[in-house]
Amino acid sequence: MRIKEAAPALGAYISNFSIKEISDSLDARNEISALLSKYGVLFFRDQRVTAYELSEFAKYFGKIEGHPAYPTVQGVPEVQILESTKDRPSKIELWHSDMSFRPNPPIITILHAQILPREGGDTLWASAEAAYESLDAYTKKRIEHLVAVHEFEYGFRESINEPGGAERLALAISQHPAVEHSVVKKHPVTGRKLLFVNPLFTSKLLGNDATASRALLKELCARIVSDDFVVRLKWEVNTVAMWDNRSTQHKPVNDFFPEHRKMHRITVGL
Repeated sequence: MRIKEAAPALGAYISNFSIKEISDSLDARNEISALLSKYGVLFFRDQRVTAYELSEFAKYFGKIEGHPAYPTVQGVPEVQILESTKDRPSKIELWHSDMSFRPNPPIITILHAQILPREGGDTLWASAEAAYESLDAYTKKRIEHLVAVHEFEYGFRESINEPGGAERLALAISQHPAVEHSVVKKHPVTGRKLLFVNPLFTSKLLGNDATASRALLKELCARIVSDDFVVRLKWEVNTVAMWDNRSTQHKPVNDFFPEHRKMHRITVGL
């Protein structure tokens, strides 16, 4: 297994390794887990695996979780399909941590590239740990005990407002009421503190007047995605990206319309 850092703040390319090997080696599982905690996001090129093999890889790191808004691969319901076409272009363009609208969001997300546009369609990741560390002492003290509200309905408002969207997502809305998360969390593995707010699902901060709340939330979200804390992946077919959903945020670059982009996706919980 070879490791090459992708950017100063986070990210590493892992080569000379197939994710299918994980089933035969406890050492490999432990090393991947350690690398994920260290780098936040790992990139594996040329992973020619089926949806089932992808799900088997994911199961070694936790419990597979579903998503209320995405279709799944036939026969492998653990694997979701993220697809953008001319007729159904992707809408999620904001930075986010996957499913932060849940009381216990996933700990890991995995993407496997299936179909890619000729150009564009990259993905960005940012380190919420590096962002927290960069804050001055006054700001750290100011946000130490703050709580933020995260909402499914807020994050999927575009889809909900489409014709028939509210009806299609009615069950998901009812099953996912707003939740509260601490603005500052401590990573359970590394012990490092991180910022846990994002512009997609975080609707407000509690404990401030509305104007101050919006301004502070905007400031924190912007800090997380500062250029110094970001890595960018140019996808290739069969690339796998695996990231720690607690310590990072990500954002797809939707610059490829009207071309076709399709990913297989798995989220892993405790």
